[in-house]
Amino acid sequence: MNDERIKLRTETGQLIDAVVLSKRPESIEVVIGEGIHNVKCQLAPTRNGLAYAGTIMGREVIYERSRAQVQADIERLNPVLRKPRGR
Repeated sequence: MNDERIKLRTETGQLIDAVVLSKRPESIEVVIGEGIHNVKCQLAPTRNGLAYAGTIMGREVIYERSRAQVQADIERLNPVLRKPRGR
């Protein structure tokens, strides 16, 4: 299975690799770490919609993509979601 991985920026400027559990325009759920040392995080869009932000163990992490870019990624990865249902 291919896990989607994204880069998150911490408040100190470091880049962290995260595995995406679910991705929707209104929220992104990611896991950071592996094995028993993993942590889940819910990323929500910022007020201006230009990034997603969340906290992990009291530290802020940011995914630097806008809501429109995330929606385009979702449609590109799964084009079946865009098609209307048949009757």
